[in-house]
Amino acid sequence: MGISNSNKTVNKERIDCNGTFKVTLSLTAEPDIKDNPTDIVLILDRSRSMAGSSLANLKNGAKKFIDILDESTDGAADGQIGNGSQIGIVSFATTATQDTQLTTSVAELKGAVDALNANGSTNHADAFTKALQLFDPNSTNAKVMVMFTDGATTAGDDPTPVAAAAKAQGVVIYCIGLSGNGSPDEAALKEWASDPNSAYVAIAPDDTELEDLFSDLAQDIAKPGATDIVVKDIVDPCFKIISVSPPSKGMASLLNTTTVQWKITKLGEKKSEGAVLEFTVEHIGPCSGTLAVSESISYSDKEKNKVTFPSPKITVDCGTSVLPEPCPVPKKVTIKGCEDSVEFNAGELGLESLGRILQVDVTLKNICPRKRVALAVILTEEDAYHVEHPRGVKTFVVPAHTGTSCRDVLVRCLKFVLPESLNVSGTTNCGCICNPRDLKVKFIAHYIDTDFACCKVKI
Repeated sequence: MGISNSNKTVNKERIDCNGTFKVTLSLTAEPDIKDNPTDIVLILDRSRSMAGSSLANLKNGAKKFIDILDESTDGAADGQIGNGSQIGIVSFATTATQDTQLTTSVAELKGAVDALNANGSTNHADAFTKALQLFDPNSTNAKVMVMFTDGATTAGDDPTPVAAAAKAQGVVIYCIGLSGNGSPDEAALKEWASDPNSAYVAIAPDDTELEDLFSDLAQDIAKPGATDIVVKDIVDPCFKIISVSPPSKGMASLLNTTTVQWKITKLGEKKSEGAVLEFTVEHIGPCSGTLAVSESISYSDKEKNKVTFPSPKITVDCGTSVLPEPCPVPKKVTIKGCEDSVEFNAGELGLESLGRILQVDVTLKNICPRKRVALAVILTEEDAYHVEHPRGVKTFVVPAHTGTSCRDVLVRCLKFVLPESLNVSGTTNCGCICNPRDLKVKFIAHYIDTDFACCKVKI
């Protein structure tokens, strides 16, 4: 059957700057169906939520699956599953039905698929039970179930023990979920499927992909097992690989800080086999945002299987930068002694004297998630006698960040206007801004959002 599944996953959706996460590569290979006869049961969801295009695309996908195995088992599209392999159909809603027994007749199988109608709830336990009953326990054929569903269990018993019993009897279980209609329980699919579940579970985002998904699975089942496998994964330069765990099959080596190579001599030659490699990656450098984990990943084997891996992404949060205010433009206005209200149009007036703008940046250390911070900035200028003269006070509320842990928050562009006429640090008779000025900046910061509560006092 060749490589029937390939997958790449990361264990986190989001990390902090310089954080770490784990990458998992998985492969599944199956033996050649011509030399290893296989009994396959298609378990098809016909619950109410499948009505419309979903059921139509499911039917097309299931019939394409049958056609591919028709030709693959004996080299001819002759309407008969060849070389001892058989296919059966079980469909389910509130209860499950054995729509066919295991058969070699393509016409009978397609007729059962075409007759499906959508209605009722979703009983996965009965579906697994009816599918398991189709297998002959005395047969030496390999046994495979392909479970398709678009929703969580809403009727019947817990399906997990039934799936576990089937796997204990040597049945290989693939689970296909459709997320476009309902809400398949992905954790349950992984529990039901064979190990490694990352290689035996696939989720279609919408029903238009069902035909291609069933077609790809059938083609993979028809290929022989794989030998001399080489997988090379190169992570993006924003990351480096810091450790590689021993794979479940084969050997893995770190070629450099960004490249891991995985070699497997044989996989799935005599029976269905899965293989898993896990390695740990650390974020480096200034890049942040949503980043692709890999720069590239390649696969090769002796049988020339065409294998692709997903390209997962991870969000890297390198802290929060806050810009509390735009730079103010000073304007001059005069209020006469006897006036209690003044209307003034500043027009395009600018500063009438020399001056400077001091921009202050400050990093608030170890600010915890979802907590706002009150920040006060006090600016003074020191004269030759070390007396401080006020030059400005500003207060801000720093928004809360939504990171996963406490982190530093950079507050930028806190601007103070310093007219040169207020210079007390040195001589001011040059009429320029070349004199040094001795300034002091003080900060006061505390949380606004706390869990503090006064003690209850009985009076």
